Amino acid sequence: MAQVNTMKLKASNKQAGRKIGGTIAIFAFLTILGLFMLFPIYLTIVMSIKPVEELFIYPPKLYVMRPTLLNFSDMFSAMSQNRVPFSRYVFNSIAVTLSVTVLQCIFASMAAFVLAKCRFPGSKFINSIIVIALLYQSNVIYIMQYIVMARLGLIDNPLALILPSVASPMGLFLMRQSIGQIPDAMIEAAKVDGAGLFRICWQIVMPNQKPALMTLIIFAFQAAWNIQTGTVVFQEQYKTLTTVAAQAAASGLARAGVASAVSVFVLIPPIVVFMLAQRQVIETMAHSGIKD
Repeated sequence: MAQVNTMKLKASNKQAGRKIGGTIAIFAFLTILGLFMLFPIYLTIVMSIKPVEELFIYPPKLYVMRPTLLNFSDMFSAMSQNRVPFSRYVFNSIAVTLSVTVLQCIFASMAAFVLAKCRFPGSKFINSIIVIALLYQSNVIYIMQYIVMARLGLIDNPLALILPSVASPMGLFLMRQSIGQIPDAMIEAAKVDGAGLFRICWQIVMPNQKPALMTLIIFAFQAAWNIQTGTVVFQEQYKTLTTVAAQAAASGLARAGVASAVSVFVLIPPIVVFMLAQRQVIETMAHSGIKD
């Protein structure tokens, strides 16, 4: 009997050792992967505080020998030469981003509720179209989208940056999958009490969709913040911060420090939003494919 217990103890110790070894290996792999993903952010920050003479050193160095904030002061002066103050670009980016994020959350939530909890002819076909739409990038429909905006007179108008981004197949898919987890009995009980679909959507369903809404906010915010205005907006007072950063990067090596300084400003808001809502992303992704 004692020999059997000893053998079981040895087997459990081997299993425990394998689990610890596997955990250490996974931790090391994720650490290396995380450092690899953080490297572009680190490089952008380093480039933004390098003096001009260090930007042209070959081979390039991954650290700063004489850090300076001159690139940031040059950024404000260079942006002011475009007859529009730097604050105007920041305001445009914030206005477009907030408008797209709010409108996308509203429309995606309402459409997802109808597709997930209302039965009508063609609902399965529409759901299939949404899934297929996830396979295509916006570049596929850009020419048709540009023709429609031109016919509507939206070219060189701030609405050209907002309206095309309001509809998002990914946001609609995530909200539909999340709302599909709500029991039908809850909705039927609300109907028995006399609640209409609009009230059920916003007072019963949406309060239980915080993780999905936070995930949608992250995706919508990041996509809207990085919108480029170069092909639909040409007036300087309507351009966004990301467009100005692209223009600075295309100005040559002499503006490399200024471009990196602008990139730091562009990086900060999405990182802050993601850090505030990252816990909700994992919970939503875990349930996004459970129910069709």
